[in-house]
Amino acid sequence: MAENSVDKVYSNLLLEQYKIYVEMTDRVSARRIDASKVYSSLLTAILVVVPFAIGTNTPPDVQKLVFLLMAFMGIALNILWIINVNSYRQLNSLKFQVIHEMERELPFACYSREWQILQDKKGNRNYVRLSRVERYVPLLLLVPYLVLLVMTLTR
Repeated sequence: MAENSVDKVYSNLLLEQYKIYVEMTDRVSARRIDASKVYSSLLTAILVVVPFAIGTNTPPDVQKLVFLLMAFMGIALNILWIINVNSYRQLNSLKFQVIHEMERELPFACYSREWQILQDKKGNRNYVRLSRVERYVPLLLLVPYLVLLVMTLTR
């Protein structure tokens, strides 16, 4: 009887821990999305300034300095964003490894099952991991800043 009681307490604790851990994993994903929004907003805002800087009667040397600063700032932000995306990807990967380990003790392993179904359907190639897509966005936004840098240096 005592053993059954200990098993029930263990199961309840594990379930509560699992719920909290899944919620925390979801929060990390939400922070990851928020961080990407901040980076994309900042990078877009910097690019919006370019036409205004071109259209002013600012001396060419000052204009060149402004463009160089904008280009370096954009390149630096993109590099930081790439590092940030990789860090969050690693963190999420680790968190899901822990979730899968916890699910071995639970009656139904929903996340493990989800990935199993996804793997079974992989032949369809319909699914592309968000982290894979997410890696290319900062690289795409890096291009205008590299172009700005090259154009500024060759003027």
